[in-house]
Amino acid sequence: MAVTLRQRNKAGVTAAEKQASAVDDKGRTETWGRSFQISFLTRAICASIIAFCPLMVIAFWSACTHYQCSLMALGGRVLDTPPTKTGLWQLIVDLFPHPTKEGFMLFGGWLIYQGVMYAIVPSMIGYGQRTPAGHRLPYKVAIHHVNGLNIWIITHALFLAGSLQFGLFPASIIADNWGALLVATNVYGYILTVFVYIKAHLFPSHADDRKFSGSWLYDFYMGIEMNPRFGKLWDFKLFHNGRPGICAWTLINLSFAAKEFETKGYVSKEMIALNLMHAVYVVDFFYNEDWYLRTIDIAHDHFGFYLSWGDSVWLPWMYTLQSHYLLRNVVHLSPAVYALVWALEIGGYIIFRVANHQKDYVRRMDGKCKIWGRDARFIRAEYLTSDGKKHSSILLTSGLWGFTQHFNYIGDLMMCTAFCMTCGFQHLLPWFYVIYMSILLVHRTLRDDDRCRAKYGVYWDEYQKAVPWRLIPYVY
Repeated sequence: MAVTLRQRNKAGVTAAEKQASAVDDKGRTETWGRSFQISFLTRAICASIIAFCPLMVIAFWSACTHYQCSLMALGGRVLDTPPTKTGLWQLIVDLFPHPTKEGFMLFGGWLIYQGVMYAIVPSMIGYGQRTPAGHRLPYKVAIHHVNGLNIWIITHALFLAGSLQFGLFPASIIADNWGALLVATNVYGYILTVFVYIKAHLFPSHADDRKFSGSWLYDFYMGIEMNPRFGKLWDFKLFHNGRPGICAWTLINLSFAAKEFETKGYVSKEMIALNLMHAVYVVDFFYNEDWYLRTIDIAHDHFGFYLSWGDSVWLPWMYTLQSHYLLRNVVHLSPAVYALVWALEIGGYIIFRVANHQKDYVRRMDGKCKIWGRDARFIRAEYLTSDGKKHSSILLTSGLWGFTQHFNYIGDLMMCTAFCMTCGFQHLLPWFYVIYMSILLVHRTLRDDDRCRAKYGVYWDEYQKAVPWRLIPYVY
C-alpha cells in the first residue's frame, strides 16, 4: 500500500483520470463526481477542519457544562489561564471531557445495536442515483422507506420502556454521560476515517468510483470511496448518517428533557417544542429515506473524515445544542414569540416537504404528471458515465422549483431558525446551528452548480436560463 500511496502523491492525477475527465461537445465530463485537482488553500482548509472542529465541539460542550452555554465566560477562563505548563494542563483537566468506561460501553453498545438492527430489520431493495462510474447501487428499503423508520420506532419504544416502564436505566442516561460519550465518539470518528481510507486502497467496494486528488490530506478529509460497503447492502454512508447519527438525535433530546425534569422539576414548553420539532424533522427524514438516496450526501460525497467523523461527532453534538442549552438555562418565551416559533416551523416544514415531494414525484413519474394543475415543465438532461454510456435525468423548472434551484433550502432554514428561537436571545451559542446551516446550504448550492455543470454541460446552461436564482429569488 505504501508504494501505491507514494506513487499517487507524486503523480497527482493519473493519466487515465485526466483522459477520463475530457470535456465532450456538450460541455460534459465522464468524471462529474468529486474534484481531482486541489489547490493549496483547499488543503489548508481541510487540515484546519480536521484539527480544529473537534476542539470546537469540545469548546461548545465545555461552555454549556461549566458556564451555562456562555462562550464569553469560557473565553474569559481561557484568557485568565497562566501561560505555563501547569496552567495549560489544569485548563485541559478542567475544561476537556474525561473518558470513562461507561461512555465507551454506551457508545459501543449503541453501535452494535444499530448495526444489528440495520442488518436484520425486514426490508425490500431500493436504488440510489447512478454513480459517475455507472453503478446504480441497491439499498435496504422497506415498502415506502428505507428501514430507518422501523428502526427509529423500535429504538425509541425500547428506550422509553427500558427507562420509564422497567427502570433498567434512567432516561437521563445520555445527558449524564454526555462528556464521556463525546470522547468515545471522537475516538471512533477518527478510527473510522483511517479505516475507510485504508479500505479504499486495499479492498474497495467499487474501485471505478474511487477518486484520488494527488493529496493524501484531501483524500483523507473528503474520502476516496463513494460507497464503501460490507457485502452488497451494508452501506457505510447510509448507516452512519441515519443510524448512530440521526436516530440518536431525538434520543439525545429526550434524555436532556428527562434531565431537565430531574433537576428543575418540570419540562419547559420550550423543551417540549424543540423535541416535537426535531422529531418531525427526523421522522420525515426516515419516512422519506428512499428520497435521501438521491441527495448530495449519498449521490455525490465520498466517505472520508467529512462524513465519518461528521456523522459520529458533529451531527449528534452540534445539532442538539438547543436541548443542552435549555437544560442549563431557564427560558420563558412570550406567547407571541412562541407562536412565531411554531409559525416558522409549520411554514418551513410545508415548504420543505412540498418542494421535495414535487421533485421526487416528477422524477418517479418520468415527467408525465401535473404540478399545480399544469403539465410539469422540465429539461431532460443527458449525462455520461465513465463506462461511456449515456443516461438522462430530469431538471424540474415548474412548481416551487421554477422560482429557485434550491427552494427546499428555504424551508430548511426556516425550521432551523425555529429550533434556535426556542432558546431565546440571550446567548449566541444555541444560534450556531442556523448560522452553520446557512453557510453549509449556500456552499452546497455552489458545489451543486459545479457538479451539475460538469455532469450536464449545455443542459445545465439551459436550466440556469430557466431558473437563474440559486436560493432566494432576485437576491441569490
